[in-house]
Amino acid sequence: MSKDLVVILTALNLEYEAVRRKLAGPRAHLHERGTRFEVGTVQGTSCRVALGLTNKGNHSAAVIAERAIQEFSPVAVLFVGVAGALWDTARLGDVVMASHVYAYHGGTSEDDGLKSRPRVWETAHGISQLGAHLARVGGWADESPGRGRAPQVRFGAIAAGEVVQNSRISAEARWIRQHYNDALAIEMEAAGVAQAGHLNGAPVAIIRGISDRADGTKSSTKDRDRQPRAAANAAAFAVRLAVELVGEQEQIAMSRADRAHTGDRPREHVDNTAHGSTVGIMAGSVQSSSAHVNAAPAVSRPADLVTELDGLRDRLKRHHAEGTLDDDTHREALAELGFARRAAKEDTPASRKRATMALKRLRGLVADSPELLAALAPLVAAAGDLS
Repeated sequence: MSKDLVVILTALNLEYEAVRRKLAGPRAHLHERGTRFEVGTVQGTSCRVALGLTNKGNHSAAVIAERAIQEFSPVAVLFVGVAGALWDTARLGDVVMASHVYAYHGGTSEDDGLKSRPRVWETAHGISQLGAHLARVGGWADESPGRGRAPQVRFGAIAAGEVVQNSRISAEARWIRQHYNDALAIEMEAAGVAQAGHLNGAPVAIIRGISDRADGTKSSTKDRDRQPRAAANAAAFAVRLAVELVGEQEQIAMSRADRAHTGDRPREHVDNTAHGSTVGIMAGSVQSSSAHVNAAPAVSRPADLVTELDGLRDRLKRHHAEGTLDDDTHREALAELGFARRAAKEDTPASRKRATMALKRLRGLVADSPELLAALAPLVAAAGDLS
């Protein structure tokens, strides 16, 4: 599995562009069968995204999703775009993240009518939990003047069929109300992507911005205004989710590495239980009656982490100017530093963890510079104490 990469797929070009605008340095990646992806990095992070276009329909989405999973072995697959709201719970511009997906066109035709036989796929528990967390803490939506109220994230079923639904009174609309009245939104690709994820063991999340109400009021004119806004909101939430998913993988990897590292060192142990007049001490060395315990020296913690990070930026620039940091390392180091600084300014438990992870990634980038490592050590410790 590529622990730093998430696949994001869309059906429409405007949805594709909404995600692409959030990527730095996207580069073409051509599958051997001709499918074209672009791979870029979410600005200010180490999260890579492989972006692809499936076109409309569950069948096409399933094929491209499976192709992407086989090609990239991603942390997860996110399908992102617009959808119609089935009820008034989700307002225009809101984001719906699927708790489960219905392939609602499954059924059997009998003398007394059409009987529903849907297929259902649930969203992976870990992604659902993370999505709910991001919705609670907020801060994921793009903030720009004139956008009105902030979009909300709703969680519930999404119905995926094979036709554009734009009526409240058609036979199909009545069928959906009768058999799938818990579905918040309706669209045409989620079932295919969910099936591909299920068959390949890849976690899938379906994230849709509400652009219409699937009630007969949908029109080309209104779509021109509403679809870009809905697509942008869905892209903003999906990209934030991708960053957090990669961050979790990095945290897991670091935790395992730390455990493996500490497992190779002899444990320091002091037995403070007296037996008669004897106290047992395990230490690095014993001289006369003094015991010297091997321990890491104390590191002073900076009082203002953001200010110290600004100072570290100047050091990075100086090392780059002196030639001790090459262009690529300098650029990546500044990106991680910027991510850590923004996270530190947010000052929430989740953002402090993100700041710590970014600084640890930065530490890996400058591992060949003792001076920069020494400057980073108290900052990593400070960010860890805050979290």
